Parts: sequence; C-alpha cells; structure tokens
Amino acid sequence: MDAKDIDEKTVGLAVNTSSGTGVPPIQEEASVPLAVEHAPQSAFARWCSMLDSIPGLEVRGIDRVREDQRHPAVTIGSYVQMFIVWFAINCTANNMTLGILGPYLFGLGFTDAILCCLFGTIFGSACAGYISGFGPVSGLRTLIVARYSMGYWPSKLCVLLNIIIEVGYGVVDCLVAGLILNAVSGYRMTVIVGIIVSAIPTWVIATFGIKWFHAFERYVWIPTVLILFIFIGSAGPNFNTASVSSGSGATLAGNRLSYFFLTASGPLGWAPAAADFYSYNNAKTSRFWTATMTTGGITMGKLLIEFLGIGLASGIATTPAWSAAFDHSTGALITEAFAPLGQFGKFCAVVLALCVSANNIPGTYAAALNFQMFGRWLAQVPRPIWSTVVVIIYTVCAIAGRAQLLSIFLNFLSLIGYWVVIWVAITLEDEFIFRRGKGFDWNRSSDTKYLPVGLAAAASFLVGWAGAIVCMYQTYYTGPIAKMVGAGADLGLPVSMSWAAIVYPPLRVLEIKIIGR
Repeated sequence: MDAKDIDEKTVGLAVNTSSGTGVPPIQEEASVPLAVEHAPQSAFARWCSMLDSIPGLEVRGIDRVREDQRHPAVTIGSYVQMFIVWFAINCTANNMTLGILGPYLFGLGFTDAILCCLFGTIFGSACAGYISGFGPVSGLRTLIVARYSMGYWPSKLCVLLNIIIEVGYGVVDCLVAGLILNAVSGYRMTVIVGIIVSAIPTWVIATFGIKWFHAFERYVWIPTVLILFIFIGSAGPNFNTASVSSGSGATLAGNRLSYFFLTASGPLGWAPAAADFYSYNNAKTSRFWTATMTTGGITMGKLLIEFLGIGLASGIATTPAWSAAFDHSTGALITEAFAPLGQFGKFCAVVLALCVSANNIPGTYAAALNFQMFGRWLAQVPRPIWSTVVVIIYTVCAIAGRAQLLSIFLNFLSLIGYWVVIWVAITLEDEFIFRRGKGFDWNRSSDTKYLPVGLAAAASFLVGWAGAIVCMYQTYYTGPIAKMVGAGADLGLPVSMSWAAIVYPPLRVLEIKIIGR
C-alpha cells in the first residue's frame, strides 16, 4: 500500500514515519489541506504517534521507501552485511531437523544425504537470491513487488500463503528451542515454558524492527558457530560417515529426489520475504551482488547446520544413547550429543536453543508486513502490533503441537516449496519476457489501472498447483504420478514449476491482447 493511499487524518501520519531506521521520515504532501494538518487526532492516531516516538522503534509499514530516504552509500560492507545476515538467519538449530530427516525418514546414507542436501539447498537459495534483488531497486516489500506479476488481487493469495509459512517456521523454531531447553533441564522445565522463553527475544527484536534486526543478526552467528565447532568435537566421533542408503533402484532414486526437493523447500521459503530486509538499501545497490550475497549466505548457513544434522542422524543406529534420546525428542538428541562435555555441554545446548531466535525474527517481521498487505484498514494498524499478534499465534500453535515436531516440519516444509516455486517462475518470465525494455514504475504499486489484472498469473498458479497435487508424496496423500517412482517420490516441486512456466507466457500474451495490461 502506498503512502498516498493512507488517510493522514485517520492515522496521524504514523505509518509514514521511520523512527529508528536511519532514514528521514516521509514528508507530508504539499497538497494536504491545512484543515487536515491541524484536525483533532483520534485516540488510535494518538497511540500510533506515541509508538512512533519510541526511540529505535520502526513504525514504517509497507509504504515505499523513496530513493532520498535510503542509506546514503553502497559500500563493500553493505554486501558483507547481506551475507552475514542470511548466514546468521539460517545457521540455527531448527535447521538441524532438516538434516536429520535425510537418513531418518528417507533412509539415505551419509554421502547420499550430503549431496542431495548440498544441491537442493543451492537451488532453493538461488531462487530466494533472485527475489532479494528487488528490494534495493524498488524500495518495496517483497509481496508488494508480487503485484507487478500476479496482479493486485491475486497477489493477496501469495500474502496469505506466506503468512502460513512464517507462522509455520515460528512454530518449528519455538518447538526446537523449547525441546532443547526441556532436555537440558533434565525435563524439569516444561516444553511450554521453553517455547515461551524462546518467543520473548523474537518478539522484542521483531517489534522494534529493521535496525535492531540487522544489529542482532550481525553478531548472533558468532556464538552459534563457536558452539557448532564444539558440537563437531563432541558429537563427530559418533557420526557414521560410512552409512549407506537403504533400498535400491527406483525406490532409492525416489528417496533421493524427495530429499533433494525437501531441502530446496527450506531456502525457497525465504523468497517471499527476501526483499523485505533490503528496502532501505540505496537504489544503486547491485542486483547481482545482492542476489549473490543472499544466495551465498543462505547456502552456507543452512549447509553448516544441516550437514551436522545428517551426521547426527547417521549415528543414531550405532549410538544407543543417541537412539534413546531421539525416542524422547529431537531436542533431547541434540542435547545428548553434548553429553561428553558435562555441564559445559548443557550450557552449549542452551546457547544453541536461544540463538534459534535468529531464524524466527525475520519471519515474524515479514509476517507482520504481510498482514498490512491485506487491505487499507489493516495497513493502518502499526507493524509492531502485527508482530505481537504473529508471536502470539505461533506460540500457541507450538504449545498445542509440541509432541509432533518432525511431522509438522515435514508436512509444512514440503507445501512451502510448491507455491513459492510457481510464483518465482511467473516472476522470472514476467520480468525477462514481458517487461524487457519497459521496466517497472515502482510508484504505482497500488494503482489497479496500471498493474496487470492477474488472470494469466492466477490461471498459471492453479495449473502449477494441479501439477503439485498429482506429483506430491506426503504422509497424508500421494499423487498418482508420484506413486510411479519406486515406493513414491515427491516430484511436486519441479512439475509445478514447469507447468506454470509453460502456460504463463501464452496466457499473458492473451491477457495483454484482450485487456491491454
């Protein structure tokens, strides 16, 4: 939603300020009548103004950050910060669960799991990296940019699906942290208390906004990486690097494919939020280096922690203490890996649990922005309020689902990839086929007469989803095509992407010919 669409009299210009962001506030339009400028404010407007006066609190929502309000310069440090932020976001204990699933769920050996995880992560990270480049060039949030390819109203479906993603990640993050804290305490601290303890720092930093977020991510990776090196020394001797994959032929091929695309879905989940954290960057920031640093940061962060998860899972069958701990919970398994270090090991596990908030903060921040994208009235509610609502939702959900971590993680993560990869395919074709030489008018992100109607994109989206349905392989449903590969293989991601990519260009040509935009 653009600033010009907001009723200044109602919100007291609260949503157009940027306190604590390092950029000047949006100035009032000269055309605003004097009567409006001095009109009495409602209680809600006064409250918004009060929020905006809190030092360091970012109240700016989804309105565009104009070029004169961005960071003044582009330096090498700007690109290094991009890498560090994404590395920190993804190098967290919750992603160890994804590594564990390779050997545990798909029966893959150590080498097979490592290779599938490596290339799947690179593919998903590259998609998120491409989308991230829209942040500096547009000054808009990610799913506002989606309006230019999906259309104003169809893009709201992406907004809804992304809220589900971010809430799902919040559930998983809080659960992993809560289970670790529960195990460290000797099961005296309940998982519920652990979940709440994990949610508190996430709420504080996500509520204060982008300045606090960047500062936190700049340093939080340091204790995490130090603990992970200690983890390697403690748990590494029990990794079964010689383990081999179970099954053969089509069954083994199907398991490899399923795990490859599952690991791709993890970084793909960041694509709908990837540009959110760059909208304050200078408009001259290189799209290539933005995409490269984002891709590299996500890839390196996830691989470090997921490879350790694979090693942990490979040792379950040969280490009785690990097997017993895993029967209790994933958090107990991670804690047991530190057991040779005694009390210091428990301290390491606690640090690892608390640092999970590095992964949860950006998702909470993005979800709050997504709520504002649903409509004009929701956009008038300050972003910090939505951050609070999001934290409450996933904390309650995590408490309710605390006994089903692996099931929640597997089912929700696979569904992420299907819709995100469809949207990425449509965005790529829209930019490089239909906007070559024309570009984007970033000041018209709410102009329904300028944006596409979105019929072609919506139809392609549905076709892609149809491909996902007939090719998905999930615990609750296996598509007819997925059944043809061994005991089953999840082909939903490549099929949904390819089907959408095939039908979108002709449908878009037809849409332009009939409607004119």
